[in-house]
Amino acid sequence: PMQILTYLDGVVKVEETELKPRVGFLYPVLTHNISVFINATREHDSGQYMCTVNVVDDVTSTGKNVGVINLTVLVPPATPACQLHGNPTVGANVTLSCASKKGKPSPAYQWHRMAPTLQVFFPPAQDRARGTLKLTNLSLEMSGLYVCVAENRAGSAECSVVLEV
Repeated sequence: PMQILTYLDGVVKVEETELKPRVGFLYPVLTHNISVFINATREHDSGQYMCTVNVVDDVTSTGKNVGVINLTVLVPPATPACQLHGNPTVGANVTLSCASKKGKPSPAYQWHRMAPTLQVFFPPAQDRARGTLKLTNLSLEMSGLYVCVAENRAGSAECSVVLEV
């Protein structure tokens, strides 16, 4: 396993990794709280982190001196792309799609039509996981601005498409 920080005999050693300028001890090491911080977290900082404390000449601590924590760095959705698929003529069917290239966990999508005819869509017309909205048997009244919001625990972003029937 990669060592990031080592404290030995009053000296803190930081390994030469891309984390080096962004990581350090949260408190002075002599306080015995060896919590660490990571600044400017990135998605690939996610993973398992292990803390090992070795007490010199203490054989009773063997096997009890390891702590493990899993870190998951959340990523807000990138601005999604909205598209219209199909020929928007009276009586036809079209599909609106919405897709965000980044987001952890995977974003959920919600479509709504803006004023003057505000409307929120639900399954089966809308697929919140895939970001699609199926509009069937189009009428002139269905024209308008349709907005898609991509959202996860880290944030949200939106795009829109104009439907002219």
